[in-house]
Amino acid sequence: MHDLRAHPEVLYGAAIALAIVILLTPAVGGMARLLGAVDEPDGRRLNRRPIPRLGGLAIFLGVLVPALAFLDLAGEMRGVVIGAAVACVVGAVDDFKGLAPLPKLAGQVVAAAIPTAFGVWIDHFTFPFLGAVNLPSGVGVPLTAVWIVAVMNMVNFLDGLDGLAAGVCGISGATFAVLALSLGKTDAAILSAAVAGACLGFLRHNFFPARIFMGDSGALVLGYTLATVAVAGLLKTASTVVLFLPLLVLAVPIIDTSFVVAKRVKYGVPVYAADRSHLHHRFVNIGFSQRRAALTMWAWCATLAAAALATRFVPFREGGRWHPWGAVAVSAIALGALAFSVYIVYLLEIVKLANPRVRRREAERGRAATERPDAGDRAEARRSA
Repeated sequence: MHDLRAHPEVLYGAAIALAIVILLTPAVGGMARLLGAVDEPDGRRLNRRPIPRLGGLAIFLGVLVPALAFLDLAGEMRGVVIGAAVACVVGAVDDFKGLAPLPKLAGQVVAAAIPTAFGVWIDHFTFPFLGAVNLPSGVGVPLTAVWIVAVMNMVNFLDGLDGLAAGVCGISGATFAVLALSLGKTDAAILSAAVAGACLGFLRHNFFPARIFMGDSGALVLGYTLATVAVAGLLKTASTVVLFLPLLVLAVPIIDTSFVVAKRVKYGVPVYAADRSHLHHRFVNIGFSQRRAALTMWAWCATLAAAALATRFVPFREGGRWHPWGAVAVSAIALGALAFSVYIVYLLEIVKLANPRVRRREAERGRAATERPDAGDRAEARRSA
């Protein structure tokens, strides 16, 4: 709270982003309809009526205005803002005309390369038991670019349910803002808070039933911004514990993407091919409404964010000495997040052998298949008769 009182621009940035996105999104939606940038219902999408895309333009402006007002744009943050603009353009072109996978990936790489040219790359980090580890530019720069491109695509993959990506990114942005501010990274905190405010404002129009989608223009901007603030605000600090915090805060999109990519590789499907194998699709397949599925995944993200915050702020070990009550508190919060994650894995039958319901269901289907002809055989019998 002391840091927040000393830097009220963090809250101002969030409030400005919130107001801008709430006010501009309807106009952006109208423009998208005029331009024909509309998601039509099909077998893969969950919307039942045409919904305009390009909501990411409002999100980008919501993040850009606080950045121009409060950030020091003489150094690293200039590269972050320029890269965000490139990411927004790439996404907007894809929303409007559609881009082939390779040109789209090339645009993402260009956006990711810009902040590294301004010094936003992982030149060192502090690893448990090893201490500070310095990375040469030949390793740190490409590693940072891969991280940024990966998170951009993770958020893009997550954007398949009304309000889902905006809610997850909003929780992640708020968490990163608190963590970065506590580490003295004010610029990263302001940018993260602007992301949180922009996402909250967009949910006014995007939560079920959505009136507009953020599209690739929004997903790429949000993924890019969260990835860069994770590098500039957390990974380049001397604190050992923050090394794993970005992975914890962004665990939901990371798990979703990892599961989908692994499944596509297993079945020989191109990684960039669209399908209905994402976690949010699995929620809908087992009977969840869009609203309930989004709220469940928000809660999952919130438990992981709480674990990250507890790891940072609850004093469980200091000066080589353990604090029993702090360790108990952190362990309880971490176990709660782990239990929620295990519940999601069980509920969505991601690891099928762990769920006895799946074995019973498959056994029943096998018995039914042997006891009666399939639908094709019945249809053929009717035609023969």
